[in-house]
Amino acid sequence: MGHPRKLKKKYSTPGHPFEKGRIEEENKLLNEYGLKNKKEVWKVKSKVRNFRAQARAIQADRTENRVRREQILMDNLKRIGLVKEGGLDEVLALDVKDLLERRLQTIAYRKGLARSIKQARQFITHGHIAINGRKVTVPGYIVKVEEEGQIGYYGKAPSIEEKKVAVPVTEVETKPKIPKAGGETQ
Repeated sequence: MGHPRKLKKKYSTPGHPFEKGRIEEENKLLNEYGLKNKKEVWKVKSKVRNFRAQARAIQADRTENRVRREQILMDNLKRIGLVKEGGLDEVLALDVKDLLERRLQTIAYRKGLARSIKQARQFITHGHIAINGRKVTVPGYIVKVEEEGQIGYYGKAPSIEEKKVAVPVTEVETKPKIPKAGGETQ
């Protein structure tokens, strides 16, 4: 057991840091899901990799524990909405986008609580979004299926200024400045 203040990383960095294809894919995910940095992509990839590794280990297991382990894994994944009624094949087909769709930031945006995915992140970090009346300030929170219908604003909706859409400013005619006698302008 490690020191409580020295937590271990929840992700692993890419083996080849400068692969053009991987970088473009990660940048696309960053923009599509409004993520802060690549570390968030790597965390999600690690979680999906872990689920798939568990499924492969269960498939290879030939003991009587296999059924119990499979049931536990499937119950956990059904609870967070990653699988429906399928078996381990559905777990092996999981993708990073499947887990990114279950984040609070994405669900708040899809429910219309924010006008953009980035605004959804801002509302969450500023404490405007709640699940079942409890404020949640973590945009990466994985929403469970039973909590999905309970997502809403914390207290009252955010102020109108935060929800306004930028309106283009029209050019206003200005009077030419007439110099006064002392060299000052009006």
